[in-house]
Amino acid sequence: MKKTMFPALIAGMMLASFAPAKAQTAEEIVKKHVDAVGGLDAWKKITSMKLSGSMHAAGVEFPVTITTLNGKGYRMEFSINGMANYMILTPTEGWMYFPIQGQTKPEPATPEMVKEEQDQLDVSMDPLIDYAAKGNTVSSLGKDQVEGTECHKLKVVHKNGKEETMYIDASNYYCIRVTEKTKANGKEMESVSNFSNYQKLPEGITFPMSIDSDGGPITLKSVEVNKPIDDNTFKPTEPKK
Repeated sequence: MKKTMFPALIAGMMLASFAPAKAQTAEEIVKKHVDAVGGLDAWKKITSMKLSGSMHAAGVEFPVTITTLNGKGYRMEFSINGMANYMILTPTEGWMYFPIQGQTKPEPATPEMVKEEQDQLDVSMDPLIDYAAKGNTVSSLGKDQVEGTECHKLKVVHKNGKEETMYIDASNYYCIRVTEKTKANGKEMESVSNFSNYQKLPEGITFPMSIDSDGGPITLKSVEVNKPIDDNTFKPTEPKK
């Protein structure tokens, strides 16, 4: 009987169809992520951003504003019962004023805090965007699940040594979760932030309008891009008497 090649061909095709797909490198994942949120060229044009929305904590909803001037200043402000609370950061200094915690005047941040929080000065809020220029390194940790969503898992080491783990949705390449190790009262804790409701802005960038962190969920109502920002925004102000 003449030998046929069909069984061998079918077996070969079956094996090929079930062979695992080649794993993507960290660089490939980063590129797809950056493209998904608008592309590097569009983000390089962003110099300032003002986020306005509301935050929920301890059963209370209150307004919150986050203003960032890329590489120069960051201010997060919220108001509860008519009392303005804020945190300010610059490349060299920082201040905190939280009257809800009994503070009567702005207090300077420690040098360690100023150093550790420098990534807040990044207007993109995304360490993967132009990561090499920022001095960050990225490596792949394979894949994982986030509440049933398959994600690429990336380890990011910032220039200042801070480490984060980013979970990139494998279907659209948006970042949906970031975890990092933090210290509070001398104890190491894991901080978790979730991102959702990505929307494309007129400037061509895509940004998450819902941010759920340990402090409480933030729902953004507006994002102002490249608007003039007064330098005094990043200076401590004495409380009104």
